[in-house]
Amino acid sequence: MSNVVGYARVSTREQNPEAQEAELRAAGASRVFVDHGESSRVKDRPQWLACLDYLRPGDTLVVRRLDRIAGSETMAIQTINELNDAGVNIKSLTEPDIDTTTPMGRALFGIVAVFAQLRVDTIRDNTRRGLAHARAQGRVGGRPTVMTPERVQAAVSLRAQGMSLAAIGAALGVGPSSVARALARQ
Repeated sequence: MSNVVGYARVSTREQNPEAQEAELRAAGASRVFVDHGESSRVKDRPQWLACLDYLRPGDTLVVRRLDRIAGSETMAIQTINELNDAGVNIKSLTEPDIDTTTPMGRALFGIVAVFAQLRVDTIRDNTRRGLAHARAQGRVGGRPTVMTPERVQAAVSLRAQGMSLAAIGAALGVGPSSVARALARQ
């Protein structure tokens, strides 16, 4: 007897996968595996591995979107081929019906995967351009440095006296890596 098995994934621990789980159960999934805070570009996600171990020939894997199982076109195609070789069908709830047992279904999957990769690449490109624009405007993202100009001066002086990075960090109340980065910029 074949099973319908669901797989859900959220990228960060703060995200809630309940909506994905509900959709998968409504689509007939008797069991749903959920990864929290796992990248789709990592193949050895704990619940993904458990899901693969659970699946049997004839089962259908249901996902909300194909990007839940793979973060790149190459990885998606490889994953679908591996599932197909294992006799497992795949169905996406938000992309057009994909039946990986037919030539047309495999072709449609390839097209969808290309567009999913295009979307990921476009987001990445837009993010890079936005960060470059912000830097050109004098805005720098990330956490502010703990190394104030006074601390940098003190670190330079202490290093000239032969103190180790760890000792300088302890004296200034910062970590040795902060000291090393500040000294490297001098």
